[in-house]
Amino acid sequence: MVIEVNHLVKRYQELIALDHFDLKVQQGEILGLLGPNGCGKTTAIHSILGLLRTDKGDVKVFGEPMGPSSYASKRKIGLVPQDIAVFETLKVRENIDYFCSMYVPEAAKRNQLVSEALDFVGLRDYAGFFPKKLSGGLRRRLNIACGIAHRPQLIFLDEPTVAVDAQSRNFILEGIRRLNREGATILYTTHYLEEAEDLCSRIVIMDHGRNIAEGTNEELKDLIDTKEIIRLELPNLPEAAHSSLKELPHLCGVAQDGDVFELSFERGSSNLAALIAWLEKQNLTYQNLYSKKPSLNQVFLALTGKELRD
Repeated sequence: MVIEVNHLVKRYQELIALDHFDLKVQQGEILGLLGPNGCGKTTAIHSILGLLRTDKGDVKVFGEPMGPSSYASKRKIGLVPQDIAVFETLKVRENIDYFCSMYVPEAAKRNQLVSEALDFVGLRDYAGFFPKKLSGGLRRRLNIACGIAHRPQLIFLDEPTVAVDAQSRNFILEGIRRLNREGATILYTTHYLEEAEDLCSRIVIMDHGRNIAEGTNEELKDLIDTKEIIRLELPNLPEAAHSSLKELPHLCGVAQDGDVFELSFERGSSNLAALIAWLEKQNLTYQNLYSKKPSLNQVFLALTGKELRD
């Protein structure tokens, strides 16, 4: 186990930021840590890194207790913060070299690592640029390079794709996959649920300082009542048919937006067939009919009562 957090409590006077928070991160996984704003994610990360003194509980990283002076463990960790943390007075290569020097004192080895980091994030052509000359997406890439140049075994990525263009986002996400394939364990926070679904092998959902759910995408989706969603466009649905529609077996919810209906079913393997039979019986013409599983966003909303960006 790379990270073990047990019953962690952190108070700020009357505010309880972490309320007996538990977390386990296994070697080689990409774990997504999700939660609405103010749920305690940043406090949890800072506590794991030994940057905050907690009131109760314990943290182990690489099997060893983690604290402010756990330098051996910290040398194996990389942090990419949400806020871009680079020096505007240093050029791109100089920035990466500076942060790498905190872990790697040998100039020759560091020079090789910095070159590899430049290639990894696609910034070799910008090595002599000052950060202010870079686009938002390229600045994000520089931020990542500064955090991973020393080849850490454990990487904390806090909102690495916030406010970047689609091309840079795809580049960053593929880079994260490459880091993981090369052996890095990654703890990843994001407000983009589609990223978490696509990228993370396991997800932990936080709210009010607690771990309220964890598992794979499929395991999390099994926690809520909705098991299948059928979406169809049904122009000019007669008012009399509305009540009949709600009598379909296993139907637990109906959402309507104009002529588009989204039907939520709690279980059953023949919901689509039953709906088509009902449409034929009602002599109704439908468009764009398809079935899908609930999204991670729907799971998040059901568990927390909030959208992720709330």
